[in-house]
This record gives sequence, structure tokens and C-alpha cells, in this order.
Amino acid sequence: MNPLLASAPPPPGIEIFERILAAPAGLILLEGCDSPALVEQFRAIVRRSGQAVYLWQPDLGLGNLVDAHARVPGSQRLGAALRYMQQSMHFGVYLLMGLEPPLSAMDSTLLRQLAKPPAGHVRRVVLLDASPALVDHLGDMAFHLKGQPDAPLRPRLRDGRWLVA
Repeated sequence: MNPLLASAPPPPGIEIFERILAAPAGLILLEGCDSPALVEQFRAIVRRSGQAVYLWQPDLGLGNLVDAHARVPGSQRLGAALRYMQQSMHFGVYLLMGLEPPLSAMDSTLLRQLAKPPAGHVRRVVLLDASPALVDHLGDMAFHLKGQPDAPLRPRLRDGRWLVA
């Protein structure tokens, strides 16, 4: 086989990204991952794929991963960012980093509404670096997803595509 025609292995983070998209709920609690490294991996994936992935941080607000300077105005407050996510009618993965309890009643209500799987389009809200108090507060409202699989998966080449299964 010509080495130029061989497929490259999947970029790091793609397996986690695909598991986020396949999750049965709209609110995902990602546990056991290196969040800054994962955000950078997602940034590389988004640049290649063109997917709409956003990152919310309390001091910066909601911004697109592809263009670090493209921010949603007035989204520094969690409630405003959650309302923006809820009203969006397009595909989107929203990463929330640095979310600290206690949450206001309105923020909890918005998270509960976002936890329901959307009917038409894919919208996922992913909580990164959640504190134990926040995990307890959310209870079973959020779908729990491990950042790293239990056993390391080896990629296999099948029909010209790399598969991890």
C-alpha cells in the first residue's frame, strides 16, 4: 500500500467528542479529564471539521473555540449564557469550565431544561472540572461520562478509516 494513501490516525480527543455527541442527554458531566488539554484538542478538531463548539468561562463569557476573539456579548453571567444556549436553534456543543456552586434557582432551572435531549438538532452542554458539590447538586439530572475509557482502545484500520472500538 502506498504510504501517501494510508489514512492518518484520528486526532486526540475525537473519541471523547464523538461520545459527547452520542450521549442520550443534553447535559453531560465529563469526569476524569485534563480540561485545558481537552479544550485544545477540541479546538484542533473544530478547525478541521467546522463544528460549532463554544467555551464558557466566568471571567470571559461564551466564545467560539475557532476564533478566540469571537465572544457572545453579555454572556459573562451564567444565566445569560444558558439562555443563549437554550434559544440557539443550531447544532452546538457548549463547554462550561469553572462553574461553581451554589447555582441560583434560575440557573438550575435552565440547566434542567437543557438536560432534556433536544428534539431536532444536537445541542450538548458539557460541564468540565465540576466540583463534588456541583456533582451532588446536579444529581442524576446530568449524564455522567468518563473522560478516559476504562481500558485503552487501540485504533484499527477498516475500509480506509480508523476505528476505535
